[in-house]
Amino acid sequence: MDPRLLGYLNRALAHELAAVQQYMAQSRLCDLWKLADYCSHFHQDVIEELGHVASLTDALLKLGTAPNAMQLPPVRLGRSLEEMLAIDRVLEVEAVRLYEEAAAYSARVRDDVHHALFRKILNDELEHLQELDRMEADLVRKEKRYA
Repeated sequence: MDPRLLGYLNRALAHELAAVQQYMAQSRLCDLWKLADYCSHFHQDVIEELGHVASLTDALLKLGTAPNAMQLPPVRLGRSLEEMLAIDRVLEVEAVRLYEEAAAYSARVRDDVHHALFRKILNDELEHLQELDRMEADLVRKEKRYA
């Protein structure tokens, strides 16, 4: 069993669980702020990240290893929607870096199964980044319209 691969899988699992926690808290906060569209968006992110958790858990179990996400970082909510999106952007950039590194390692050791898993999640995280960029741009346009 490749300890470095296990490290990537468990780091990825910890990251995805942290993202679930983050997006769930933000979804509930947006609900309190009566921002239904954003509440729904963050809730959808929770569902997508839980799919990543399931895939990573399956990969670990298939290797005969119990999932071990270690300690999760604290949730960072933000005091405004703009601040939330900026915090989430940092989270997604960290994910992209992790999955790029994990995919490159898997390719280097010719582990096609895990390479495909890391590439799939990487593509999802890149889409999340694009969506965050769109949301930030929409907020800027709205602020200019009301200014």
